[in-house]
Amino acid sequence: MNIFSEVEARVSTALEALKSEGTLPADLSLPVFDAEPPRDPSHGDIAVNAALVLAKAAKMKPRDIAEALKAKLEAHSDIAKIEVAGPGFLNITFKDEVWHNLVRAILNFGGRYGAGPVRDAGKLNVEYVSANPTGPMHVGHCRGAVFGDALANLLVFAGYDVTREYYINDAGGQVNVLARSAYLRYREALGEDIGAIPEGLYPGDYLKPVGEALAEQHGHSLVSMPEEQWLPIVRAFAIERMMAMIKDDLAALNIRHDVFFSEASLQSGGADLIKAAIEELRQKGLIYEGKLEKPKGHDDDEWEDRVQTLFKSTAFGDDEDRALQKSDGSYTYFAGDVAYHYDKLRRGFRHLINVFGADHVGYIPRIKAVVAALSDKYADLDVKVVQLVRLFKAGEPFKMSKRAGTFVTLRDVVDEVGRDPVRYMMLYRKNQETLDFDFAKVTEQSKDNPVFYVQYAHARSASVLRNAIEQIPGLDVSNAALGEADLSILTDPGEIDLVKRLAAFPRLIDGAASAHEPHRLAFYLYDLASALHSQWTRGNDSPHLRFIQSNDGVATSARLALIAATKTVIKSGLEILGVEAPDAMR
Repeated sequence: MNIFSEVEARVSTALEALKSEGTLPADLSLPVFDAEPPRDPSHGDIAVNAALVLAKAAKMKPRDIAEALKAKLEAHSDIAKIEVAGPGFLNITFKDEVWHNLVRAILNFGGRYGAGPVRDAGKLNVEYVSANPTGPMHVGHCRGAVFGDALANLLVFAGYDVTREYYINDAGGQVNVLARSAYLRYREALGEDIGAIPEGLYPGDYLKPVGEALAEQHGHSLVSMPEEQWLPIVRAFAIERMMAMIKDDLAALNIRHDVFFSEASLQSGGADLIKAAIEELRQKGLIYEGKLEKPKGHDDDEWEDRVQTLFKSTAFGDDEDRALQKSDGSYTYFAGDVAYHYDKLRRGFRHLINVFGADHVGYIPRIKAVVAALSDKYADLDVKVVQLVRLFKAGEPFKMSKRAGTFVTLRDVVDEVGRDPVRYMMLYRKNQETLDFDFAKVTEQSKDNPVFYVQYAHARSASVLRNAIEQIPGLDVSNAALGEADLSILTDPGEIDLVKRLAAFPRLIDGAASAHEPHRLAFYLYDLASALHSQWTRGNDSPHLRFIQSNDGVATSARLALIAATKTVIKSGLEILGVEAPDAMR
């Protein structure tokens, strides 16, 4: 039940009627308009801007359209008042019965309240994390991992067909460095004194178990081999162990992927997807042989002053064309990304979301260009950039590297404060803004700690239901029973305000999913929890407002229905964010 969608449907029906009657031009196209909560609650429950949007096309004054709409909408018996405000807004106020019916609807739908219908919008791919398999995940990966996973959860709840994907960068120079680093640890495991780790190799202790496992499996056999023989053996082994570690780190955050796509597979098994993707672009007239000017102000690893195979990415909004194949015939790094997105499109995805770190911002235009080119613009790509995380403890910068050698790992952070604070706080700021993560604040039990405040609201709701059973033996607090309660008792402004916040949940889900912004849900849950805690406090000050009235079963059942509905929405929201909804907290 989405009350805002219901109002939009009513307004659309009224506008069609006004067209049929001749009040509005019969050929008038109805544009998109908004039905949303007014900024000032005293202006009503829902504000509609349809008259303002239509005025120019209809060649009418917006207030005249608004007055005609008002006359049509007043026929609905559940509307208490409609006012035409300002230049032509419609401010609608509902009768309390609307909010009572909404509570019943939430209890009826349960965990599906606010969920979207299955959408016939095409397959959607969310690619996130995609960290190089060269070591443990660091705290920067942590934010992108949580963002991508929560976004995928949100999209699924909103009705989209979602695949969660991880792109394994297992081709190129960095995995050869990994192999040589692991080989050094292998020699160490055999008893050799390897001394200081040479510059350019990975120094972290996390490679010691890899070296030990290599020694156990291969003995001294790799020592006698030339590098060209042991390198592929060690590389494959190390990548497998690193991916196992990464998956274990992700599991600590309750993050899963449906697909792990290997970069190396783009040119393995007799297939050459890079060649196929370039040929596809060539057939579209988007490939040519030429030179690029040297980038101004910085060096570009893919630039060379020779003729290369270039993609016309400027035809799709990029600031320069991009090299795909160097003069010696080798492919550029970008060519692999072209092939990877070509494969995504071949697999039938029509909506692509890539979660990038802050250091990949400059890469966005070329990726968008190639998706537009390969799909003839029928597919869309949204790149969400996740900014840096700064670690603090009690307001002071905090460093806690334990095993990586040079950076703070994801597992370090999870082990320090737990999964739920990490997940919630990584989402309690817009992804494009730098996030300050304070280990002291995310574990304190106060209103200033959002994850505690929201989880406590759920636990408090569960506690109220348990206490009601203890105080009123035989009371049925199931959703089905509470849905039959006489909810007309719910007239207090705090109670109605709480229901109105619950009414906003379906609209919030739809808007956050469409904008790919899961942080909206984290903010919403905090506000909802605040409203619940506020009503609890009012009951302490005014006993007649308490949720449990031992001598009044009617009032108790009505308020418990409101509590159960609130608990349902909080739980649904926390599950989308990947955070536990506890029934008790100590």
